[in-house]
Order: sequence, then C-alpha cells, then structure tokens
Amino acid sequence: MEQTKILVVEDDREINSMLCEMLDENGYAAEGAFTGMEGLSRLRNGGYDLLILDLMLPYKSGDAVLQELRSFSSLPAIVISAKDTVQNKLDLFHLGADDYLTKPFDLDEVLVRVEAVLRRCGSGGVQRAPEILKAGNLAVDTEAKTASVNGRELVLTAKEYGILELLTRYPHKVFSKANLFESIWNEEYACEDNTLNVHMSNLRNKLKAADPETEYIKTVWGMGYRMN
Repeated sequence: MEQTKILVVEDDREINSMLCEMLDENGYAAEGAFTGMEGLSRLRNGGYDLLILDLMLPYKSGDAVLQELRSFSSLPAIVISAKDTVQNKLDLFHLGADDYLTKPFDLDEVLVRVEAVLRRCGSGGVQRAPEILKAGNLAVDTEAKTASVNGRELVLTAKEYGILELLTRYPHKVFSKANLFESIWNEEYACEDNTLNVHMSNLRNKLKAADPETEYIKTVWGMGYRMN
C-alpha cells in the first residue's frame, strides 16, 4: 500500500527535521519545506495527503499560505503556532485549518493529531467502497472525499466535508451541535466553544454561493441541524 505523504512547512530546520524523522519512523512519507513560497510550490504540484504548517515563515506567512491553499485545494492542514488565544484559533479555522498545535509541542501529541485528522479525512490508507450521496443538486463522493453542486466541485476543509457528509448520509436525522462536534472532532463538546458555528457558517456560505436558490442545511431551532 502506498505511503501517506505529509508536507512539513517549517523554517526552523531542527524542528522540521525532527517532525519529518518522527513521521517517517511511524510509517509516513514526510517531506520538508522551509519557506511559504517553497511550500506553496510543492502543494500546487499535488500528491500530498496532509500539510503541517508553521505560521511564522519567511517571505510568505503561514496564514497567507493557508488562505491561498484553500483557493485550489481542500488538503487537510494542521497549523503550528506560538499563539494560543481563542481568537487566533477561530481566525485559523476561518481560513480553513483542520487542527491546531501550540509551540512548544510534544511529538506524541503531533502523531495523535496527524492520525486523527487523516482518519477523519479518510486518508492514511483506509479504503472505503465508492458511494455517492445526493441531496437535490448536491452530490457527495465518499471515496474521493469531495462534494459538488450541479457538477461543480466545492472547495471544502476536511471538517466542512465531514459535516456535509454526515448530514447528507442521514438526511432525516436532526443532529445537535454536540452530536456533530463529537462525531467530526472526536472530542467532547463544550457549549461555549464556537468552533462548530464557524465551520457551519463557512459551509453554508459555500453551498449558497454554488446554489443560491437552495437552502441545503436547515436549522431546527432548539434542536440542531439536518439536511433540508
């Protein structure tokens, strides 16, 4: 089975080497890039299953790299930053980050988060039977992990895709915020956490831009969400 390829974009060569070595030792194929421009160049060539991205990069910041990446790819991305404020995390989720690590970090935690993101995205060698889920003009390809409206592919983050697939798979079920969060993030839901709201808002905006006449996700007040 082909190895899962991970690109590590980190300008600190010691940290970059440490991360790549740890990933290689755990069965992944890791490659290092040291500037934002170099990272984007490799990402545009494709072939990666996951991006690990530091924010403080020379010439082109990690924020700018992530924003540009989301214009052409839904590749899962784990961001590394020295900042640990709630607002900073929300800003990164708005830009399309799938997970977040704060420096200094533990290598075991990095590995666990890599495995979790790949598992949620259906990467890492997991094979699933082809299946197309449909709702109106929306089609969700569960093998390719893509979604399209009227044949036009949506550019989604891994978590946005996860939310959409879950709602489309069970169109008559009402999912509470806790249901969705714990299913997609594999973490316990905290009612004050605004993360799900941010991702849901981004997903709805993308669906509306693709098909302005259709409301795909319905809010069931006091209960949660379901496909409309």
